[in-house]
Amino acid sequence: MKKRVVIGLSGGVDSSVAAWILKEQGYEVIGLFMKNWHDTTGLLQSDCHWEDDVMFAALVAKKIGIPFQMVDLSEPYRRRVVDYMFAEYEKGRTPNPDVLCNREIKFDSFAEEARKHGGHFIATGHYCRKDKIISDGKIIYRLLAGKDENKDQSYFLCQINQKQLSEALFPIGELTKPEVRRIAEKLGLPTARRKDSQGICFIGKVHLPVFLQQKLQSRSGQVIEIERDSDFSSSHKRYPDENVSDNDLNKMTVPHPLGELPGKTIGNHNGAHFFTIGQRKGINIGGYKEPLFVIGIDVKKNLLYVGEGQSHPGLYRKGLFIRDDEIHWIRTDLAMDYDENREYMVRIRYRQPLQKAKLFRRHDGIYIIFNKLQRGIAPGQFAAWYDGDEVIGSGVIDA
Repeated sequence: MKKRVVIGLSGGVDSSVAAWILKEQGYEVIGLFMKNWHDTTGLLQSDCHWEDDVMFAALVAKKIGIPFQMVDLSEPYRRRVVDYMFAEYEKGRTPNPDVLCNREIKFDSFAEEARKHGGHFIATGHYCRKDKIISDGKIIYRLLAGKDENKDQSYFLCQINQKQLSEALFPIGELTKPEVRRIAEKLGLPTARRKDSQGICFIGKVHLPVFLQQKLQSRSGQVIEIERDSDFSSSHKRYPDENVSDNDLNKMTVPHPLGELPGKTIGNHNGAHFFTIGQRKGINIGGYKEPLFVIGIDVKKNLLYVGEGQSHPGLYRKGLFIRDDEIHWIRTDLAMDYDENREYMVRIRYRQPLQKAKLFRRHDGIYIIFNKLQRGIAPGQFAAWYDGDEVIGSGVIDA
């Protein structure tokens, strides 16, 4: 009896080729399109909406010769992803909806729908891989980076758990994007030359302030420029040893005290919560040799701190902190003990090259101290740590 796989057909080339591969491998494949968002507020007009996506998904299913259905998951998506987004931005934090969408929707709500269709597995078009090992007589599943280093999407799956991983298949994880395109062209799939989707998962490319204004009010506030020669120095430029004190860890992870540094008001903004650290666009203040970048946000006082140039020292920090209740281990068997230190490679955003770092587990959380200063550490984003090409764990950046 064939194993049944329910694949999320998105209307893109990656899931299209993934569906074909599964059928070639002998699985009974069902294509299921997730309708997760209806509102077009803030969407850029050049973007295709879900009607186009479902049309392409249906055409692919017909071409491959698999059953196709659509499921409306817009209610859990709004409640578990979009509402969370609004709440985080309101706090002056920068959430990652794509990571949340995988944890809460694709590998949770969608997986429940797949089981209703008799699915033994769910599959997606992610560029990542999985395998399994035996540890102490138990099966442990490993999440691995995709073979295509330019398209590796393992970071977006850094919050899934062992059960979710056990039910997941990633058919194109061993392929590169050009190889996927060539397969689609050879098969004559209607998505072969379709552009990759951009922007927020299942919503699309948005003008973020307009999108956020659905629930967050505009509030005029001051834009304050912090001078480049302000004292951003840290006594901890070196890579810390195992005996570093908790006080030193705090010093290396606390955000710069921008309100205490020399600065001047240079303009106004429409709401500090509409911005994120490292952002360049939207400040709309000219007269500088180099672009201005957001280096800090104070939503309580509604202040936006900026600095001139992408090398401004206010953009860089030595470390970050993850609260204990926000730590997630994919490899639960490798979870760190309190007061344990460990070296991993870490990334704090999609496509960022992995960075050498040391993790210090304390009772209040994990302190991650990097070998080199990191640009644009943003609270609300996810930090994921790797051992080689395996994702070991992750957590929400608190500071």
